[in-house]
Amino acid sequence: MAFLGIVVGLAAATADAGDPAGSYQVRFEQVSSNCEHPITYPQHGALKIEVKGGNLQVEIERTPLMVGKQTRNGNISAKSRTGHTPIQGMDGLFSVTGRITSEGTLSLVMIGEYQASGKPLCTQSWNLSGRRATK
Repeated sequence: MAFLGIVVGLAAATADAGDPAGSYQVRFEQVSSNCEHPITYPQHGALKIEVKGGNLQVEIERTPLMVGKQTRNGNISAKSRTGHTPIQGMDGLFSVTGRITSEGTLSLVMIGEYQASGKPLCTQSWNLSGRRATK
């Protein structure tokens, strides 16, 4: 019976420690681009993660909302629907994958796949790193 209590206690602690929800101060570092007119993000910005109904929602200013899941090992993966970008006539599909530690350290790769009138244009990728913002 004591073993069951330990297992339940560890499961609850793991669930709390791995909760990715919150606001993060992140650094955007462009890794690659084959775009004639790449989208630029400020070097430092904000990223917000919410968990709604078992889905993870990742919000970044000027980027379509990305929706996905968190795996048991703490990795996250989310993808947007195709949406408008700051560049007139260019739409983008965005995705993020990576990890958020129980200490609140974020390390993600974000990819933007762009198109115009349904025809592929180019791709761009960034490394995002940062920490959970203090309340």
